[in-house]
Amino acid sequence: MRYIIIGAGAVGGAIGGRLAGAGHEVVLVARGAHLAALRDGGLRLKVPDGDHEYRLPAVEGPDELGELRRDDVLLLAVKTQDTVAALRSWGRAPVAGGGTAAERLPVFCAQNGVEGQRLALRVFRHVYGVCVWLPATHLEPGHVSAGGTPLTGMLHLGRCPEGTDETARLVSADLEKTGFFEAPVVPDVSRWQYAKLLTNLSNTLQALCGEDGGQESRAALRARVRAEGEAALEAAGIPYASVAEQQALRGHKVDLVPLPGAPRGGGSTWQSLSRGTGSVESDYLNGEIGLLGRLHGVPTPLNDLLQQLANTFAREHREAGSMPIGELVRRADEAVAFVQES
Repeated sequence: MRYIIIGAGAVGGAIGGRLAGAGHEVVLVARGAHLAALRDGGLRLKVPDGDHEYRLPAVEGPDELGELRRDDVLLLAVKTQDTVAALRSWGRAPVAGGGTAAERLPVFCAQNGVEGQRLALRVFRHVYGVCVWLPATHLEPGHVSAGGTPLTGMLHLGRCPEGTDETARLVSADLEKTGFFEAPVVPDVSRWQYAKLLTNLSNTLQALCGEDGGQESRAALRARVRAEGEAALEAAGIPYASVAEQQALRGHKVDLVPLPGAPRGGGSTWQSLSRGTGSVESDYLNGEIGLLGRLHGVPTPLNDLLQQLANTFAREHREAGSMPIGELVRRADEAVAFVQES
């Protein structure tokens, strides 16, 4: 199978690089300066086992590839806010032998949250969810680092909305044969994705305030934000894997280690602010909890606040980590008090 990595940033670049390193045919999809760097110098992947350079085909869209192959696998790794445009572009691509990618090819949504695969199901017939546990960083065009060891990541795979099939098992086998991924095929991938969503609710807190200072206040606020998320999921009747279940499975399989010359300043939302992209995915992380809260009568003032602030930071190109944790805690208390009084 040929893997077309739609969104060769942190997660997509790490997966694409490891697959290419194991001998698989890989095409990287990117745009702007990152695309230019991939074409000029290849994908430069920094990992605990060394620095690797992969000279791979890099395109901006499907037209550059002509007809897609019947054995192509689309791996969607763009941020959720860019999903609709990517699906529109790749879904219409013709496939050898007849039909379009949306009709014929599988798309694996390796994204945070759950909205990406919902959007994909509106366009593609064969959609798979991926619960991504893969700490990676992309700040400089052409460069990706992933500090997980002994594995680069864990990727639960499953059909959407549920179930398993041979395609999922074949992709899992390819990932695991690289030696750097564990890729369980599960019939309930969304249960793992919602568990990961609860963890990702703190992405915005980190992006706004960084990691320095006020550790007790930071931990307390993180717990309050997660509690809101759990209440919303429970009100909606949505199952999710427990912390204990996740820890038992992951153990120390993906321990993050420092990489020389590639410090990890923060997660995906922090990286979006640091690159000045002008948008973040908080609408589909904290905003997912806000949506469920409004649908099921659960107040979510903390997640609503984080969503609003993240969008303001992105729109105004504010520096990642520039809000003092004390100020965020104050605003959080005010937001909760306002809801309680209204």
